[in-house]
Amino acid sequence: MKTEQLGRHILVEYYNCDENILNNHELIEELMVNAAQKAKATVVESVFHLFNPYGVSGAVVISESHLTIHTWPEYGYASVDLFTCGETVDPWIAFEYLVVALKAERSESTEIARGMVDKIRRFSDKKLGKITFKPEVEIA
Repeated sequence: MKTEQLGRHILVEYYNCDENILNNHELIEELMVNAAQKAKATVVESVFHLFNPYGVSGAVVISESHLTIHTWPEYGYASVDLFTCGETVDPWIAFEYLVVALKAERSESTEIARGMVDKIRRFSDKKLGKITFKPEVEIA
């Protein structure tokens, strides 16, 4: 039985990363945008912030959802969310790219199905037609 879902959400922990990379907000933004593009996502916008004295938080908004990161350079640690929708974007490509780009010695990840179609139907108070991650017609 195939599970129908709108999206895939990978929660990632990257350990023993390069501390200089983790504290460079311009480089982190570049790497996160590259990760999105390599996964075949459509980048809409990105915003990143460097904290004082260190650490970066940021988000890449993609047409298919988002990629976010929070870094703790002092621990060599980064927490990343890779949330993608549809069949054309592969969040695992972004995951693998970031392992190398952040120079992570270790990573742990969990994938969560998002937007389970059967639950959307079950909990909806209206009759739903075909459920897709992107509307096929514009809402009036």
